[in-house]
Amino acid sequence: MRALISLCLAFLLAAAPAFAAGAKGAKAACENGLRQASRELDRAKAKGRGGTWEITKAATLLAGAKIQSECGKYPNCVDKVRRARAYIARSRKK
Repeated sequence: MRALISLCLAFLLAAAPAFAAGAKGAKAACENGLRQASRELDRAKAKGRGGTWEITKAATLLAGAKIQSECGKYPNCVDKVRRARAYIARSRKK
């Protein structure tokens, strides 16, 4: 039993840097994605696409992504940013 506990503890200590690196990568992806998507959204609105449902949906998703970022839920933020950028791209095709 003691060996099992030692083995689990060793695994957790070895894996901790990898988990931290993944969290840092997700945070950076979230922040960069928010910046890029916000610029894309502003450009789309400037071109007169602000009233389309795709732009409205993208703006809502980006607002949610910002909240996720502030709460430290970076994977959720990245997902919302990805979906928002897809809506913005879809609005360009119309």
